[in-house]
Amino acid sequence: MSSKTFSDPEDPTYTPLPDAAEDDGDHEACRRRPIGRTFMVILGCCLLVLFVKSLVQPIFQPMFTKEAVVPMPVSRGPAAGVSEKSTHRLFSAVDSFPWSNTMLSWQRTAFHFQPDRNWMNDPNGPMFYKGWYHFFYQYNPHAAVWGDIVWGHAVSKDLIHWLHLLLAMVPDQWYDINGVWTGSATILPDGKIIMLYTGSTNESVQVQNLAYPADPSDPLLINWVKYSKNPVLVPPPGIEYKDFRDPTTAWYTPDKKWRIVIGSKLNKTGITLVYDTVDFKSYELQKGVLHAVPGTGMWECVDFYPVSKTGKNGLDTSFDGGEVKHVLKASMDDDRHDYYALGTYVHNTTTWIPDDPAIDVGYGFRYDYGKLYASKTFYDENKERRVLWGWIPESDSEKADVKKGWASVQSIPRTVVLDTKTGSNLLQWPVEEINGLRMGRTDFDNVEVPAGTVLSLDIGETTQLDIVAEFEIDEKALNKTLVGGSEEYSCSASGGAAQQSALGPFGFLVLAEECLLEQTAVYFYIVKGNDGRLKTHFCSDQSRSSEASDVDKQIYGSTVPVLKGEKLTMRILVDHSIVESFAQGGRTCITSRVYPTKAIYGANRLFVFNNATEATVNTSIKIWKLSSAYIHGFSNEQKM
Repeated sequence: MSSKTFSDPEDPTYTPLPDAAEDDGDHEACRRRPIGRTFMVILGCCLLVLFVKSLVQPIFQPMFTKEAVVPMPVSRGPAAGVSEKSTHRLFSAVDSFPWSNTMLSWQRTAFHFQPDRNWMNDPNGPMFYKGWYHFFYQYNPHAAVWGDIVWGHAVSKDLIHWLHLLLAMVPDQWYDINGVWTGSATILPDGKIIMLYTGSTNESVQVQNLAYPADPSDPLLINWVKYSKNPVLVPPPGIEYKDFRDPTTAWYTPDKKWRIVIGSKLNKTGITLVYDTVDFKSYELQKGVLHAVPGTGMWECVDFYPVSKTGKNGLDTSFDGGEVKHVLKASMDDDRHDYYALGTYVHNTTTWIPDDPAIDVGYGFRYDYGKLYASKTFYDENKERRVLWGWIPESDSEKADVKKGWASVQSIPRTVVLDTKTGSNLLQWPVEEINGLRMGRTDFDNVEVPAGTVLSLDIGETTQLDIVAEFEIDEKALNKTLVGGSEEYSCSASGGAAQQSALGPFGFLVLAEECLLEQTAVYFYIVKGNDGRLKTHFCSDQSRSSEASDVDKQIYGSTVPVLKGEKLTMRILVDHSIVESFAQGGRTCITSRVYPTKAIYGANRLFVFNNATEATVNTSIKIWKLSSAYIHGFSNEQKM
């Protein structure tokens, strides 16, 4: 472990920020110039590019006529009755970026779960069984776009290193011939495994099907059998044929029955249908719904589970009592975000009541404010924790995905607990096993970052990192800042890391090119309201993440609760083209999908920055480089 600091001028690693007279344009000055001057350099480069383009454009004008517009990618999903799976943006020929194989190869992650090739989406049926973690996932074995959906299957001893097994289930029956879609696993007290999943029939009707292991004594669960009398559930009266999907893990009721929830909608009201069963073969539809929220549209991938109000461990899905809250989560088909709310489950009325209707499902908290969808949790009895998986879709062009041969990854599995300090939100945190990939920690202690500066953190390769940092703002700046600041500030509607205020933004520039021509900013932004209280925002700015034109460059984020006496803390996992960020112990999380063209391989750098106008920030940082996970598949081609 090594330790560095930028606060001591006698330290040979310390270099003061150059002023205007000293900046001779060399690389060191480039890496340490104040943010404002960096933007002026970038602006100058942009103007030069526009000037050159104005000279040559007449020569190439025929290439950019309306006839050269590339048609929108084929819509993938909605016609079949699931969320849109194709790239949502229309890219014209002007937008098309000349991706090289070198650039695309770099995007492949090193420790996030993904198959060897082709398309992947929703996590399915995760569980711990006979010493192995099992993970199933929506998979297209034929192409890097959505379609021909089957269940991929992998196993692990630690949720980090994985072995891909043969396909678990394929569309070979009339009731799932158009897709073996999302489902959940329930492990019964006697150890039997029940797998319920949605099938799309030969008439594209969504039905629920039962499957189970062919050999329960096999810890790898290689072979699966579908129940001979599938489907076990069809859409009830009043529910559209394509609005009935994604059964939850079952929980045991005081009536000695098993209960599941299925997502649906009535007009624009998102609902959760409730069914009871004794044997998982015949079901009884319960009166009413578990919960409904008008205006939220179709609810997919519903999840329902308890969290302890006092303990730090996770709880089995069937656990109930006075010391728990119940989490209801739904993936919203309309905007493709995962929303959750905390509330009280009332067994006798088969209902769930939110603690605060103002932040109900679909209007309040999200698991993640970036690119994460169709999440699913499971209770890990091995370590008494609840673990969350989430699908990270692509946000580049479909053409680029096809060229690189794969699309989408899964998030790092996260533990989920109630935030007992606030009592109003969840905490999500990377599973502890990720720490086993850490190598060679570097510390930067008590680094002073004056207003308007960028400091390079010279640690060498920065493509695979685990960054843990805490920040403190100059108390004088906090006290003298005027009230009535931008109370309505939001990450997504702001100017990103370039927008300045008295108290922010400040944080890190990851996946950054040496002169910051490409950079992804992860930062805090603080405003003081009319009541004198501080409101902290946690954001990820992708607006300058890539010079490519056919990628998403949104600014993500939300507010994050910061309690009295707490320092501002963040953790960032960088894995090539994925950045997962956690603020205040996981109160607010952001996953960014990033596609640099220059900030790759050895040209990748890491910076800490402070773009505030008044406040000096002090930070202490621990950085680990992360090794790659062992994720391997069968040597032979998997065949359906």
